[in-house]
Amino acid sequence: MNGLAGTGAAARVNMAFIGAIVAVATIGGFMFGYDSGVINGTQDGIERAFNLSKLGTGFNVGAILLGCAAGAFAAGRLADRIGRRSVMMIAAVLFVLSALGTGAADSSAVFIVFRIIGGLGVGAASVLSPVYISEVTPASIRGRLSSVQQIMIITGLTGAFVANYVLAATAGGSTAEFWLGYPAWRWMFWMQVIPASIFFLTLLMIPESPRYLVVKGRDEAAQAVLAKLFGDAEARRKVDEIRASLAADHHRPSLRDLVDKTTGKIRPIVWTGIGLAVFQQLVGINVVFYYGAVLWQSVGFSEDDALKINILSGSLSILACLATIMLIDRIGRKPLLLIGSAGMALTLTVLAGVFSTASMVDGALHLSDGAGLVALISANAYVVFFNLSWGPVMWVMLGEMFPNQIRGSGLAVAGFAQWTANFAISVSFPALAASLGLPITYGFYAVSALVSLFFVRAMVKETRGRELEDMVG
Repeated sequence: MNGLAGTGAAARVNMAFIGAIVAVATIGGFMFGYDSGVINGTQDGIERAFNLSKLGTGFNVGAILLGCAAGAFAAGRLADRIGRRSVMMIAAVLFVLSALGTGAADSSAVFIVFRIIGGLGVGAASVLSPVYISEVTPASIRGRLSSVQQIMIITGLTGAFVANYVLAATAGGSTAEFWLGYPAWRWMFWMQVIPASIFFLTLLMIPESPRYLVVKGRDEAAQAVLAKLFGDAEARRKVDEIRASLAADHHRPSLRDLVDKTTGKIRPIVWTGIGLAVFQQLVGINVVFYYGAVLWQSVGFSEDDALKINILSGSLSILACLATIMLIDRIGRKPLLLIGSAGMALTLTVLAGVFSTASMVDGALHLSDGAGLVALISANAYVVFFNLSWGPVMWVMLGEMFPNQIRGSGLAVAGFAQWTANFAISVSFPALAASLGLPITYGFYAVSALVSLFFVRAMVKETRGRELEDMVG
């Protein structure tokens, strides 16, 4: 059933209200991106301040991902108990605490604790912002509006890159003294307080998810929200439809719902969600986001140029996401995933080949001018392919592919898998690059991208245009 696709229903959709809700919810995506990307450019300061080894740097960078995994898992379940909006508000508070604590940390241990706290917020926002958007938008444009989340993630990353660049350039370097006698890298973390506070305050202005309200038996409240979104007649029909989708198996949602009662096995849709989540990380995208500045410096670029390349990558990512918004509800989710897998496999293979030509100069890798240009083009083409496909589409699908009864639990498990894979890839990169070299490391990411293509062909079902109440698995 796709009741919102008809002309009459579509005419009553309150796009101004929906747009405002999406704008607020996707600030969570901005915070997701900002908190993830702020580390890129602070690593010299962290290494010096805490006297870290390469493995220690990897753990300090990746510690946030432990919190992300826990936050994603807990948020999906907690959202079924206290609501989507309430959990996002908790996430906003965690962002503020993390920003203050990481900037003030006087040891690696303290820094890690506050990065984990920030990770709890990132994990919660990563799974709840897209599902909240999917639960308040019409099926006919759900993909486009949910894709805004990825644009905001990349905008957050780019915002962090720009802020880091400006602070470092103004201070004379990331480790140079800046305001109040503190080095610039600490201010890079403290700047996050501003968008985190905006996120919390604007969340006070949007309603709770109507689907959550129906699950909790608050049909009148749900109908009031839906009436403001779609009109009175559509609101009544939608409440009845949501109620009917829950009636056959109406009980408090739990992780046990992920197991098929007939076969006693985990539902196939859960494995698909886990696969989408894990492959999104196995292709190595966050190596670019977390270690971009270090990577480009390691092959001969200056710190200033490396930070500029980060900004270029972020800008191209936003443009790619805008293309996704135009395409996702026209050609569907699955075709975009297939295009992205093929493109990433090709560009990562080129990168691995280019890095194999690097020579050692004064104990550091160095690329020739021609090879450096090819590496730069290939890396940014890779980023474009990712953000045209797996970046936004994976989050769109996780927010919409699970049936109502298991949406929170399915998101909890898939989100946990996504951030666990993210942690493994991010923490292992410095050690892998040092021991095995960049060609083999990027070769692994290329193989993962190729395997993801076959996974999508075999496991992923198209969800374009389908109502959430019609999702099965």
